[in-house]
Amino acid sequence: MTDDLRIVVMKFGGTSVENPAAIRRTAEIVETRRKRGQMPVVVVSAMSKVTDQLLAAAAAAERGDRNGALAISSRLRNRHLDAASALLSQAALTEMRPWLEDQFQALDDLLRGLAAVQELTPRTTDLVASYGERLSSRIIGWYYTECGLNGAHVDARTCILTDDQHGKATPLEAPIEQSLRNHVLPLLRARHIPVLGGFIGSTQAGVTTTLGRGGSDYTGALIGRGLNADSIEIWTDVDGIMTTDPRVCPDALRVKTISFEEAAELAYFGAKVLHPATILPAVQKNIPVWVLNSKDPENNGTQITAVAAHSRTPFKSIAIKRRLTIIDVVASRMLMTHGYLKAIFEVFDRHKCPVDMVSTSEVSVSLTVDSNEKLPAIAAELSRLADVKYEASKALICMVGGNIRGQRGIAAQVFTAIRHVNVRMISQGASEINMSFMIEEEDVEEAVCALHQHFFQDPDPEVFDVASRTAATASTER
Repeated sequence: MTDDLRIVVMKFGGTSVENPAAIRRTAEIVETRRKRGQMPVVVVSAMSKVTDQLLAAAAAAERGDRNGALAISSRLRNRHLDAASALLSQAALTEMRPWLEDQFQALDDLLRGLAAVQELTPRTTDLVASYGERLSSRIIGWYYTECGLNGAHVDARTCILTDDQHGKATPLEAPIEQSLRNHVLPLLRARHIPVLGGFIGSTQAGVTTTLGRGGSDYTGALIGRGLNADSIEIWTDVDGIMTTDPRVCPDALRVKTISFEEAAELAYFGAKVLHPATILPAVQKNIPVWVLNSKDPENNGTQITAVAAHSRTPFKSIAIKRRLTIIDVVASRMLMTHGYLKAIFEVFDRHKCPVDMVSTSEVSVSLTVDSNEKLPAIAAELSRLADVKYEASKALICMVGGNIRGQRGIAAQVFTAIRHVNVRMISQGASEINMSFMIEEEDVEEAVCALHQHFFQDPDPEVFDVASRTAATASTER
């Protein structure tokens, strides 16, 4: 379908399009790809914090606070109008302003209706939330035309077709591919740069939906798969995936390359760069995904591939998940009874509370969960089955790397490095690429820095950005 086109899907997150200066940077980045002979398809998030504000307006309307909801809408109107005024010529702004006013008039009418009935359905929530991407993609598409990039706005709802599961809709692969063939491919062949909003879609009946957490990344991957793209670029405000949180360990290194499976483990256990489930469509077609920094476009970022590159360094990264609670369920006579473990996990299921780690002994089960307001109710239900106690202020350290299980002595190295830290729970056997353990939250910085110093003292330069560390050290010494 696209053998003669070198398509690159470029997704820009909210901080990458947060203001006119950031939007101008995206245009410069897109132009570099075009000069390489690639054909960009651009996917943009809402401007930073806009979706949160739209949802806050919907919540205010649901409470009956009509004035509060409309005040939020008014601020958003001014922000988008100011952005358009800074980016567009007077002629283009004159042409675009009526469209922008129509969008906010429709949003205001929707908020007034919500305030009147004081009921917010998932379907209406999706409609309100969709405005952020609809506005940003239209403004950016218009600006790309103004600055000579031949931009062409495409309403993502005509291409990203989904079921009707509002809030986290499931994409429909075949209809999406057909819609991309109809709406996007002709623009590429005519040397336009299509600009679509991420996160949003629609049912085949035309009802607006959203794709849930990481939805803009998901849109990029779906478009990449549907168009058989050469690559997908996820542009954020960080240099890529790091060996650990730089705020905890300033010596953290950029990971040059990582597997999808490793990235997924890191994301689940606290890394925030992207939600790997959202790039699964790309991985299924073996399309490489790059995580890049729009504020430092010369940085090579992190490449995510289906298969991990070999590394002589045992771990790729250390993730941290804070504010966890350990729940101990002790029942000396019940543990081995048929159905007992099922009964325990049904309690967590009823409260929609995910469990991170599980450990069992002869008489007890220990589980770790996010600390939240549901814990007293969960503990009360569990106490009907056994004795229950829970300890808060814990943190999970997750160390991810290739074939950890097959490396002799690796556990000894880990726990020798943190021998001065009390370890509460350990999990290794569940995954070949993940070793996790629980410690006191107050010990996180000390433990992570000790582990990082031990395992990344001599990192593999094929996998990690060692050159940046060397340059920084040399600069400090001068």
